[in-house]
Amino acid sequence: MAQAMHPNTSRGSLFASDGKPHPLQDSLMAATLVLGLLAFVTAWFHNLSLLTSWVGLVGIIVGAYTQYVSITTRERFLTILGLGAAAIGFFLGMAHGGLFVA
Repeated sequence: MAQAMHPNTSRGSLFASDGKPHPLQDSLMAATLVLGLLAFVTAWFHNLSLLTSWVGLVGIIVGAYTQYVSITTRERFLTILGLGAAAIGFFLGMAHGGLFVA
């Protein structure tokens, strides 16, 4: 029984399911979530398309790097949520005006 030899130590932490601290990964994950939420919320306002598209693009780039360096499943799950929101915001921002003022 492998679970008897390796007890579950993930009860104390929300983000580190292996019981070890991951400050870089947790910070990048939080940044991806914030950027994704900001891009998603501002996408509903057509006059904010410049902000939406840039924040969405930065959120996609930060989220992709976060996926590359993530260690635990919880980090990957929350990063995908932020990455998806950033992508939706980016695409709606591009549809409403794009990255540059015309």
